[in-house]
Amino acid sequence: MNQSLPCLHPNPGWTGAHSTTPTTLQSVSGPSTTDTVGKHCILELYDCTSAKLNDEAFLRTAITTAAKRAGATLLNLITHHFDPQGVTGLALLAESHISIHTWPESGYAAVDVFTCGDHTMPELACAVLCEELEARTHKLTSFRRETPECIAGADRDPILAAA
Repeated sequence: MNQSLPCLHPNPGWTGAHSTTPTTLQSVSGPSTTDTVGKHCILELYDCTSAKLNDEAFLRTAITTAAKRAGATLLNLITHHFDPQGVTGLALLAESHISIHTWPESGYAAVDVFTCGDHTMPELACAVLCEELEARTHKLTSFRRETPECIAGADRDPILAAA
């Protein structure tokens, strides 16, 4: 399914977006869930500009712009250029992460954007990367990450270091 990015809604209900909910996996994956911990987007970019997919400096700028547009706080950015081609990038966010892996010879990039909290919009990060890499087509799968019931109501005070 080729998902159009403009139809995405920034709120957790994500009306109109392709959504995969974990309810069918609940019995396999463990405890039931209650509230949302964050939003997760898996983005496949096809027919991208090969030169951009192989340009480490360009990708660093694109990832930084994507994080800012999503309303996320960039803590660190690590990238690696492979020989003869391809780049992997990982942006550590205060809210979670953005990762990208490129195959310039195929015009393909695999992107993962996960953000915690309700102040960020990972779909906007996806829109930036889709536009910057000039993807002709893309596939976006987005879903909410749920808080397991066993920790949803629990106090989450910091663990004190042993004296």
